[in-house]
Amino acid sequence: MKKTIGLIIVSLIFILGIAAILFKTDSSPKNTQQSVSKLSDLIDKPLPAIQLYDKDGKKYSMDSLRGKNVVLFFSEGIMCYPACWDQIASFGTDQRFNSPDTVAISVVTDSPQEWEPAKNKMPDLAKATMLFDQNLTVSKQLALLSLPSSMHVGGIPGHTYIVLDKQGVVRYVFDDPRMANNNDVIVSEIDKLNKSR
Repeated sequence: MKKTIGLIIVSLIFILGIAAILFKTDSSPKNTQQSVSKLSDLIDKPLPAIQLYDKDGKKYSMDSLRGKNVVLFFSEGIMCYPACWDQIASFGTDQRFNSPDTVAISVVTDSPQEWEPAKNKMPDLAKATMLFDQNLTVSKQLALLSLPSSMHVGGIPGHTYIVLDKQGVVRYVFDDPRMANNNDVIVSEIDKLNKSR
């Protein structure tokens, strides 16, 4: 009887040891893209290589925006009505974000098809530049899923802004749990960039 109990205990220890090794080992392919551990890690560094897509599924390059100040606005998207819709629409109608040297891009994780009825309900959404973060790839890469503004921690971004200078370097980040319209705040940060360069 003692031998049987001893054998069971040794077997359990062995099984638990194997399970611990498997738990610690990441068997998934390694992400070759640079990722960050917190939002502030982005400041004063070039934006990591990211891949966003337009409504037709075409890859959108941040390199094509060099020479412009760029505002990336990550939000909860379609489910965040009216706060996120209002912010996205305000970027589309605010000429300060649609000029030869500044552009605002709203990044959502929904599908383009989900936004078509929303554009009918709020036509100014159609004036905004909207890109799609397929499979949350960029949101995860930039550590945007567990910030204070996210009402769905770990699932989707909240209400977060990343401002790039004309060389593609991140100069300002802002996560807003209030989910307010922050155009004036963002413009003041861009003005500081323009004066310091």
